[in-house]
Amino acid sequence: MKLRISLIILALLVIGFAYYLTVGHYSKGDRAGTISKISERGYIFKTFEGVLNEGGYSGETGTLTPRYWDFSCKLDSVTTKLEKALKTGERVTLKYQEKFFQFPWNGDTKYFVVDVEFLNNQEVPTKEPFPHPQQESAPADSAKSDNLL
Repeated sequence: MKLRISLIILALLVIGFAYYLTVGHYSKGDRAGTISKISERGYIFKTFEGVLNEGGYSGETGTLTPRYWDFSCKLDSVTTKLEKALKTGERVTLKYQEKFFQFPWNGDTKYFVVDVEFLNNQEVPTKEPFPHPQQESAPADSAKSDNLL
């Protein structure tokens, strides 16, 4: 009887640990950039796979080199936001969770986007003329005033 209870407890622990590895995450964060690709992929289990162009600057060469970040998405509400960001070309911040392992039924990456925030387009300030200091009137010379007459 004790052996049977011990096996049941061990089986429940193994199942709980396996469930945590497939559903849980150990890291979460944000990434900002523009969406450059999104597609629905998978034979049986369909997920949306995308690419975020983070931009970037190379300090060694002094040039702009794009950095791309691959991600997966399973939530329909997030997918519609991603498609809108792709169509408009707006900069977005992707909130993601990094899973422990990449499983075939979960997508092509370990990074799963759970929310999309659109960055506000801050207007570039227009060039306004600098205020000129008021010129102080100098006392009029009699020679200058004679020439004007």
